[in-house]
Amino acid sequence: MDTTLQDPLIGQVLDGRYRVDARIAVGGMATVYRGLDTRLDRELALKVMHPSLASDGVFVERFIREAKSAARLAHHNVVGVFDQGTASGYVYLAMEYISGCTLRDVLRDRGALQPRAALDVLEPVLAALGAAHRAGLVHRDMKPENVLIGDDGRVKVADFGLVRAVDGQTANTDSILGTVSYLAPEVIEEGRADPRSDLYACGVMLHEMLTGSKPHSGGTPAQVIYQHLQQDVPAPSVLVPGLPPELDQVVARAAARDPERRPVDAVALLAEVRTARSGLTDTELDTFPPQAKRQRPSNPEDRTTLVTRPRAGQGAAVTPLPGAPEAESVEPEDAVPAVGEPDAESTPSGTARPADVDTYDMSVRSPLRVESMDDERLNQTFRLSLQQQDDGDGSSGGRSRRRPRWALLALAGALLVTLLGTGVWYINSGQFTKTPAVLDKTEAKAKRELEKAGLNVDVETGFSERVKRGHVISTDPAPGERIRNTGTVTLRVSRGPNIVKVPDLTGVPLVNAKRQLADAGLKTGQIQRKFDDQIPRGSVISSEPGAGGKKRPDSAVALTVSKGEPVDVPDVVGDSEDDAREELTEAGFKVEVAKRRVFSTEDEGNVARQSPTEGSVRAEGETVTLTLSKGPDMVTVPSVKDQSLDEARGKLESAGFKVTVRRIFVGEKVFSQSPGGEEKAPRGSEVTIWLR
Repeated sequence: MDTTLQDPLIGQVLDGRYRVDARIAVGGMATVYRGLDTRLDRELALKVMHPSLASDGVFVERFIREAKSAARLAHHNVVGVFDQGTASGYVYLAMEYISGCTLRDVLRDRGALQPRAALDVLEPVLAALGAAHRAGLVHRDMKPENVLIGDDGRVKVADFGLVRAVDGQTANTDSILGTVSYLAPEVIEEGRADPRSDLYACGVMLHEMLTGSKPHSGGTPAQVIYQHLQQDVPAPSVLVPGLPPELDQVVARAAARDPERRPVDAVALLAEVRTARSGLTDTELDTFPPQAKRQRPSNPEDRTTLVTRPRAGQGAAVTPLPGAPEAESVEPEDAVPAVGEPDAESTPSGTARPADVDTYDMSVRSPLRVESMDDERLNQTFRLSLQQQDDGDGSSGGRSRRRPRWALLALAGALLVTLLGTGVWYINSGQFTKTPAVLDKTEAKAKRELEKAGLNVDVETGFSERVKRGHVISTDPAPGERIRNTGTVTLRVSRGPNIVKVPDLTGVPLVNAKRQLADAGLKTGQIQRKFDDQIPRGSVISSEPGAGGKKRPDSAVALTVSKGEPVDVPDVVGDSEDDAREELTEAGFKVEVAKRRVFSTEDEGNVARQSPTEGSVRAEGETVTLTLSKGPDMVTVPSVKDQSLDEARGKLESAGFKVTVRRIFVGEKVFSQSPGGEEKAPRGSEVTIWLR
């Protein structure tokens, strides 16, 4: 039966844009649907938060943080996030739709992979994580369920819903999230996650790809956690003899229990992987050792109850969900249980509920979450775990010799200490933290301290007679009060007193005057400049209002700034460039020479003109621009002999000359000219003509 028919969202259009077509997977926090962006006619995936959680501000905040974090990663090996919104009570993400399967599907169906195939998956995963790490993000939930393999062979990392901004190292005060088989020891012990925690998970995944099994296994999540803390990840060649030692070294480096022994981030590990790969032969990369587990894993920890076999054209779940151990696949009608596996236990929605204890989401269903679990229930949990282990070792088909009772008691004690320690940590500091004391600190410093504590910050301002402007007056919650670890602290920052006195700025350089006004809570208004032989150039002569005047905060104060003592600009036209520069510099001016020269009557290289001109009054330190001469522009003088006065004058002036007329007796005809016709003369010079 198609369970999607029971889903009320199927067929709806969110935000008038995203049509919900079919359900892909269900998790503890959200459901993933295949949908269509009706505006862009693009197939996509819609991750919709469960309505029961949409009213919880903490869950909604984490959900939105997923969108913002993932949207920051523009990388071809990261599942893209297109949009985020709220519609009709539903909170959703619009994401890239990937048609294909997950790495978990591949491992479930094939078991161990050839070294080449394993590295072909690992390298793009590290490339995606490297982009995240260099952007200051940690994935925090790396596992095969979050590695998608498209029909085109492209590998993409999904579900950055558990990332957090990294500032050196991030102390996690959330409940421990992730899958226990891939959790780094420091995450289990200290709740501390940084890029190296992702590398540990990658080392475990590489071991699983090369051997077909997880390095640590157990009947309960607590047993797996104990092994993470106490045992190193074994070399893959121990299970699969013949694997190259270079691959053992990569696994040992990535999955070292001490984070200091791991590479600094995924970029560094990717470089080591590529170096190791370059040292392997084609035979070592492609030969599948006969000892490897090529059959489907028989360990119930390594499988779920249904096998997803997408039809051609159908897509795998776009993203395994942050609230689910594995995305629970909604099967096509012809889906069948895997051979030799028990029937899927039905949930109220009709979807399969996975039974894999290693893929436990400890924030949702793990016994390690002791938020509402008393000591008696903890003891019951351990008794049940030990009973299951004891049954497995008895005559029902386990090993022939039972484990000594003292060993069981020792294991129980160690696990109980670990579990109770985790519970105490979670109850005392996992859910809540105390608001740091940031009173009277600057806004920037207060923000840094609160964000370092994992808290969000809002800022509002107010007047204060006692607290300096820009410093914190109060916080909500108050310092020392309990607050949920992802909660928001509101800072009230001082704007200073409600009435501000204008400081005395006379003689203060302008840049310092602006700073003093800002410190007093005032703004710099209109600036006028005037000559003053008492106040140095660039310093304040006066303000409006004057010193001691009262203004409201953020009001503007007009300033008058000195131009210094007035200086007459000397005449340097006709001087050589060096002489002109020296004379202007001695007068207190700066000199600039124009790149373009002009024709003039001045000798070539001398000053043809200056700006400002001779006699202008300027302030000391201002700039005078000089334009140098190319020399006179020599042109041919037209011949005007025997022409009338009007004809001769017009012809000469058109050629660019000035005309001087001389008469002998009374005449109207030109009988002589100087310079003579067809001679060269500077344009603009004078030509004399004689009439008779």
